[in-house]
Amino acid sequence: MTTVKGTVRRVGVISDTHGLLRPEAVAALEGVEAILHAGVIGGRAVMAELKKIAPVTAVRGNMDGGGWAAALPSVEIVDLGGVSVCMIHDLHQLDLDPAAAGLRLVVSGHTHQPRVARQNGVLYLNPGSAGPRRFDYPVSVAILRIEGGRLEPEIVKLDIK
Repeated sequence: MTTVKGTVRRVGVISDTHGLLRPEAVAALEGVEAILHAGVIGGRAVMAELKKIAPVTAVRGNMDGGGWAAALPSVEIVDLGGVSVCMIHDLHQLDLDPAAAGLRLVVSGHTHQPRVARQNGVLYLNPGSAGPRRFDYPVSVAILRIEGGRLEPEIVKLDIK
């Protein structure tokens, strides 16, 4: 389990960068206190740039290979100031019941489609893809606000020219 120390009120959530960290994504994440990357990072350079913004917790995606990615877990449980979060790249590979495990949030990627859903008291958040555009899906990240124990996600569609 990873614990993000200090008060966390604004979290950046990003996925499927595929080695491309767009300046629009960096701008959208400015001012966050932590960043969660839900996989398919695409290399050390993306992680290094994100770490300049805030501490990063990341999981390995289906296209993250090689030595740099070997240390990344495929699933990670994160404590964000008392909020228990499960991170996994492909939600279909989740092999636990988040509600029964006491999780409040599940962060995933893989589909390149942004999604916010609530089920059995658990928030499911997929920020979509911040990397190369796929099909007609938006290029996006998410900002998660944590206030008084409430989780308020916002999908931020990036203005890509």
